[in-house]
Amino acid sequence: MGRYRRKKMHKGDKPLKEKYRTKRRTRDLDLIHDDMKVPSSLLKQQVDLDKPGAAQFYCLHCAKYFIDNKALTGHFRTKPHKRRLKALEVEPYSQAEANRAAGMGSYVAPKQVSVIPQEKMIVAGNEDTSMK
Repeated sequence: MGRYRRKKMHKGDKPLKEKYRTKRRTRDLDLIHDDMKVPSSLLKQQVDLDKPGAAQFYCLHCAKYFIDNKALTGHFRTKPHKRRLKALEVEPYSQAEANRAAGMGSYVAPKQVSVIPQEKMIVAGNEDTSMK
């Protein structure tokens, strides 16, 4: 037997650096809400050979490019995609809400926003439907 609690007592700055690192930063939810208002511009992109899958297989809700249609449809069944759909159902944070939080108005609960899953847009064939 020996001492057990002699290692890993101090983490340092590494977890904080990894948390705020911008290398793999995802697109913010309010920007994705803006993209969802006109989805046809992102779902029907021109061929760009610098992006994965030549920019033809794009998940609108996760703001992520995929290499082929199989990878995209597989992504629709993953947990991160479902979490992103649930997070997008809440109305995005706005300046009016920030003013109310600062005491310049009364509290109004965030509204629910209807999010049409992209796989249903593709199956129905109406990719140009806008978010309501």
